[in-house]
Amino acid sequence: MAVPDFVVELRRHIGHAPLWLPGVTGVVIRDEQVLLVKRADNGAWTAVTGIVDPGENPADCAVREVWEESGVQALPTRLVWVHVSRPIVHVNGDHAQYLDHVFRMDWVSGSPYPADGENVAAQWFDIAAMPDMTADMHRRIELAVDTESTATVFDTADSLS
Repeated sequence: MAVPDFVVELRRHIGHAPLWLPGVTGVVIRDEQVLLVKRADNGAWTAVTGIVDPGENPADCAVREVWEESGVQALPTRLVWVHVSRPIVHVNGDHAQYLDHVFRMDWVSGSPYPADGENVAAQWFDIAAMPDMTADMHRRIELAVDTESTATVFDTADSLS
């Protein structure tokens, strides 16, 4: 499902007005590879992202989203970054901003495929040879790959830009 039911219901009342939503990014690592999906709405390659359902633990959401979007089972092993996204206008005109929880996830099983209508492709990429993506998405992956880092919860560069 591309948009959670609770967001659809909210949108019936507020239209395209800005929504503040909790989100997740699941950066799945297998050996020296990262799982990426190619979004159906804008063609961008990204790690798996999603919206946390009401009452759902963000780590559980990351597991669910990776499964729903790629057919891959993965285990969250570390929270690597908590940040606020820039305001986003989705292709359907909806405005949103996300409190994003970025998890490093280790691959458990499964071969990736676009398991729902949100993506047109899902595949492993060598970490050293990823496709073009936004600087923000590249940073999420970089933090997840860095096994020496701890979670980044506040980054002054983000708040000053």
